Amino acid sequence: ERAQWLSAGFMAAMTVSMLTTSWLLERFGYRRTYRGAVVLLLVGSIAGGCSQTFEWVLAMRVVEGLCAGVLQPIPAIIVLHAFQKHEQGKAMCVFGFGVVLAPAVGPSIGGVLVEAFGWRSIFFVVAPFCVVALELARRYLPHSAPGGVDVNTHRRPLDVAGLALLSVAVVSGLNGLVQLHDASSGRALGLISLAVVAVVGFVVHQRRLLARERHPLLQLRLFDDRTFAMGGCVAFIYGMALFGSTYLVPVFMQLALKLPPSQAGAVLLPAGLVLALTIPVAGRLADRLPVSQLVVIGVLLLALSFALMVTVGLATSLWLITLWAVVGRVGLGFVLPSLNLGAMRALPQPLISQGSSTVNFLRQLGGAVGVNLVGIVLEWRLRVHASAPVQAFHETFALLALITAFAVVAAWRMKLPPPSPLS
Repeated sequence: ERAQWLSAGFMAAMTVSMLTTSWLLERFGYRRTYRGAVVLLLVGSIAGGCSQTFEWVLAMRVVEGLCAGVLQPIPAIIVLHAFQKHEQGKAMCVFGFGVVLAPAVGPSIGGVLVEAFGWRSIFFVVAPFCVVALELARRYLPHSAPGGVDVNTHRRPLDVAGLALLSVAVVSGLNGLVQLHDASSGRALGLISLAVVAVVGFVVHQRRLLARERHPLLQLRLFDDRTFAMGGCVAFIYGMALFGSTYLVPVFMQLALKLPPSQAGAVLLPAGLVLALTIPVAGRLADRLPVSQLVVIGVLLLALSFALMVTVGLATSLWLITLWAVVGRVGLGFVLPSLNLGAMRALPQPLISQGSSTVNFLRQLGGAVGVNLVGIVLEWRLRVHASAPVQAFHETFALLALITAFAVVAAWRMKLPPPSPLS
């Protein structure tokens, strides 16, 4: 249960803070925004590793989530502003390394670290990367805001009311899903109902600001563009599958297949390496082929990987498990650079920052929902199959495969969009 709270706290904080990136960049510029978030991430990591209570660990995970949410959309914004269209695929593949490779190899590295040095090492390992990122940002990131304009040119105020409504929606919704793990279904229903009310209030508030020509936190007119809207649907479902499986696969190997953490990590490591090789190829293809085709291929491979995991049992050889994981990671490598480019290429320059933040927000929201949904379904099926836990995991993998397959329809509709009303 504590692990579930740590995961939900991090995901909720990351999800909420993503939509502030566009405003922060406009107000403070690339360098100050990036370095400020990294400094706070560094402080949170060190403080989390030194924590003596669970409450403090949870608080530091929330701090890390807030920083990570601000940072994630920035690379895609830079790519779409700094590179020509025929070069964006190659550049986006570098961004893909951070977003996809980290959760791909994270369980492998994490298993080794926890087994060798304990849980505190998971916090401390972030610190050296933060130091390197600070120096690189000092050298290479400009002071300007996106588009090369001076910081705070438009003096746009932050939509505090919208941010508050969104925070209530995300936090209460995710907490409601966590409560479903317990018998307190009444409390869970109340929290989820509060989330629905907050979402409705958020949408009404955003539309009101737009009608008054104010500056909403989320530009809902982004979704008037079919390509972007379908890309957002894919991002949400893709996030559910990516983060849900990142949680499920290591648990499956340790609880059902009885593998130690280090061995479970070793089984997944080749898949991460294959992913590293796939992303550059996918980036180059994204500059030459319709991105909708690449997204469809990637989503299908990811769904196939989950379906193949249903065949894994105690007698299955480790190399076969690794092969099924590789299939999924190839799919991930195809989706990420193609999805970001496909969703945002049609947007006008002033909306690119908002578009990047929104796509990342939807992917992260899907991830937060996916982790909780997988946990709920797995717990339910483990109660049903108490004497055969492998069967419970098989049914959860089947659910992930089905959810991922739905993204194929949205991915296919990303092709040949009508003229965008935004341009």
